[in-house]
Amino acid sequence: MTFATALAYWSGLAFLAPGLPPATIVGTALVLHVCDAILCRIFAGNAGRPRNAWTIIGFVGGLSAVAVLLLLPRRLPAPPSPPPAHPRG
Repeated sequence: MTFATALAYWSGLAFLAPGLPPATIVGTALVLHVCDAILCRIFAGNAGRPRNAWTIIGFVGGLSAVAVLLLLPRRLPAPPSPPPAHPRG
């Protein structure tokens, strides 16, 4: 299996257009994964998740990472800590 074939299956291009030349597969997959990384960064920021980590996960995982991020519940902010107790004196 060549790199272009593995990349075609990883990005889903092999299912959509099986006869693409290797140079087209690499270029299209790169653009798709960059777009998926941007989507993951936006969705992670809105859901209260770490943006940098999800950007990398989105670039590597592609559309699967975007789907997982959309299905995860929104992360709630931490509750405020109680005020410090003052000693009575």
